[in-house]
Amino acid sequence: MPSKGSKEEPETVVQDAGGVDETQSTEQLNVSRLRSSSVEIREKGSEFLKEELHKAQKELKLKDKECERLSKVREQLEQELEELTASLFEEAHKMVREANTKQAASEKQLREARGKIDMLQAEVTALKTLVITSTPSSPNRELHPQLQSPSKTGFRKGHGRNKSTSSAVVSAASQNVTPEPVSRECKELDSILFAEFQAWKESPTLDKSCSFLDRIYREDVGPCLDFTKQELSELVRVAVEQNTLTIEPVASQTLPMVKVSAEECGGPNGFRSQIVTKCALSGLPRTCKHRIMLGDSGNYYYISPSCRARITAVCNFFTYIRYIQQGLVRQDVELMYWEVMRLRREMSLAKLGFYPSEM
Repeated sequence: MPSKGSKEEPETVVQDAGGVDETQSTEQLNVSRLRSSSVEIREKGSEFLKEELHKAQKELKLKDKECERLSKVREQLEQELEELTASLFEEAHKMVREANTKQAASEKQLREARGKIDMLQAEVTALKTLVITSTPSSPNRELHPQLQSPSKTGFRKGHGRNKSTSSAVVSAASQNVTPEPVSRECKELDSILFAEFQAWKESPTLDKSCSFLDRIYREDVGPCLDFTKQELSELVRVAVEQNTLTIEPVASQTLPMVKVSAEECGGPNGFRSQIVTKCALSGLPRTCKHRIMLGDSGNYYYISPSCRARITAVCNFFTYIRYIQQGLVRQDVELMYWEVMRLRREMSLAKLGFYPSEM
């Protein structure tokens, strides 16, 4: 028995050794399979990632091209918008210039029309006076010179029978009168005033702090608008500077009789008589043919011809320098300077009490 058992143990050991080899080979085979499968997976994964990367690059290129196209479109639109804005601004400036030119022409025509109206009213008033004073019972000898006495006509009674001949002699004598020579004024340019005007012309402004306007305010505008009624004078000056003052003639035929209170106040009220009205600026009883309104207040102030001349002279000066500031005056600098000096002379004469007879 013992001998028999000793023979079986080597066979068992041999079998165990064979099983171990098979297990090891199986494990190695599994490991090689796993390695080969992992390599395949990596290769397939890398190929997939490469394909995805290629697709992403293509899409990125397409997006870059689209961005470039959109950028070009945006630049083109911005350029067109700038050109359109520039053309609109140019058209707007052109319309403004045309409107300013038309306004200047309209204001000039309005001033000329008002001057003609004033002149015609004065002529009509004079003609009415002459017609009213000439009646059949008491004819006006100025309208009917044939009714004048021989002593006034300067001829003897013997010559009175030929009136046509005498009138012809008088007209011929009047035509033979030698006209007086017209004196031409001489003028010389002041270097200081011209330099101040040139400096102002470089950048025109209505600010009276500049030397050009400061001098004119001190020497002309201030004294010309310095009236007895100081408070109203200041309001008039502000209205002239802001271009909100209105001057209009008063129709005498529409004016009712004036009460005593209206004669005393001399300020804003209804229509009043020209004969007894006090000037609102001087406070003196004068024949007020015009009235002024400050802004849109609706209050009218009746002014005398002298005050109207002073205000008109200042308004003409401000109107001209506004035209220069707006670029409406296309003249040489020296011509503009002499026009300013002429307007200053008008202000000087007006503040001294000189004014045209049609005022």
